[in-house]
Amino acid sequence: MMSAAAGAQTIVSSPGPERVAVTVYRNPDRGLEPLNLEWLGGYALVSETRRVRIPAGESELRFEGVTSGIVPQSAIVTGLGGAVLEKNRDARLLSPGSLLDASLGERLTLRRTDKATGKVRVQDAIVRATLDGVAVQTADGIEALRCTGVPETLIAAEVPQGLSAKPTLSVRVRSPQPVERDITLSYITNNFDWQANYVAELSPAGDRISLFAWLTLANGDQTALADAETQAVAGKLNRQRVWVPPGEAKPITISCWPQGTTSDIPEDKLVQLLAREEIQVTGSSLSAMAPPPAPPPTPERGGGDMMAQEEKLGDVRLYRIPEQVTVAGKSQKQVMLLKRPAVEVESVYRLRPPPSEYDAALERVLVTRNDSGKGLGLPLPAGGVALFGRQEGRRVLIGEGRVDDHTIGEKVEIRLGEAPGIRAKQIVAYSAAGNEQQLIVTNDAPEPRTVEIELPLDARGVQGAKLVKRDGAMLWRVRVAANGSAELRYRLPR
Repeated sequence: MMSAAAGAQTIVSSPGPERVAVTVYRNPDRGLEPLNLEWLGGYALVSETRRVRIPAGESELRFEGVTSGIVPQSAIVTGLGGAVLEKNRDARLLSPGSLLDASLGERLTLRRTDKATGKVRVQDAIVRATLDGVAVQTADGIEALRCTGVPETLIAAEVPQGLSAKPTLSVRVRSPQPVERDITLSYITNNFDWQANYVAELSPAGDRISLFAWLTLANGDQTALADAETQAVAGKLNRQRVWVPPGEAKPITISCWPQGTTSDIPEDKLVQLLAREEIQVTGSSLSAMAPPPAPPPTPERGGGDMMAQEEKLGDVRLYRIPEQVTVAGKSQKQVMLLKRPAVEVESVYRLRPPPSEYDAALERVLVTRNDSGKGLGLPLPAGGVALFGRQEGRRVLIGEGRVDDHTIGEKVEIRLGEAPGIRAKQIVAYSAAGNEQQLIVTNDAPEPRTVEIELPLDARGVQGAKLVKRDGAMLWRVRVAANGSAELRYRLPR
């Protein structure tokens, strides 16, 4: 805790929290799409416990180290009673550019180093302009910063008021007497998200899977939440998105002559300039112009047997991580979510054909029910599924899909993409009475396959074809023999 007087008002700084708790909510608009680490649309509720010491009278209490995505109007400070008068998010972050902007008209120290002799010259300088390059005034006159060809550095004795090295929320408080106590700062912050990531292994008989899931937390903010009590909420909450502009951290803009490239200068003049070292070509300046993109963060997996514990929270589900974890800035964190060693499944091959002629592979779907009799019986949050099999004792990826949120008792379907060996070809015969479709399904696998063809509700089977109504469609379900085929004829009204 640090304090400093600023006129009649005292500034009290809280550099960071003693304890942190975070609850992460999913992006309600993402659906079944995977996490986009560059654009996280979820949010989090952060609760920080801080020890503060406030003097009597009016003062400014600065909470440093909050997330840059903090929604200021959501911030609640408890423990100070009615002492809080107003709240402000300080969006000006300390950077070379913002430091010079805040020092406009102020006297700084200019340090120059002669490249030939190594001699350092120190003199006073006043910042006169920062809009298009940086202009400073010294005893020698007014000149542009870093345009002399020698290394130059401007040094400020202190950080100007209003700048912070970390995102900061400030509140104005008034207390009749000095106060020292633990208070709680709670706020909503943007740029967080989470999802489940499932790993399944298919049994040799193809009728069971062992199911394992990670809970993947993503923090797109620059601020890390260290040793946080962490939980995630499943379900779609109705929340109005609030855009929070990122904190301003400007670089220094340098504009010097020549403005173009060396190819724009006549050759004889270029030789003279290079000889006098008025043009410098350095690898560092070139790389600074076009930095390579940062690699995507690598998920960190929770160690040991730590597993998220499920709790009910009204109409949504909450998954609590039993140990404190650090959700680092610009990164992911993974902990164990669930493990089910033997889940009964049925493999079906599904198609919803168009009314026109058609020739394509069917989609493979694993179907089960979310109850204890099938080996599940717990809420399943949405996420991606990677399905593996065994080939000569080695794991082989055989499909990837996604599942939506499922409560206990619901039908669960894992769509795994096309199965090239199961194909359907449709031929259409047009007539005045209606279009008659002939659909032939072929199976080139050495085992029989269960096929489901979903048709519009007004479809009618012909030549003895039996259709049943299910889930808003007319269904033809058939067992196609190994290396065999099956044929369906049906009619659609014109």
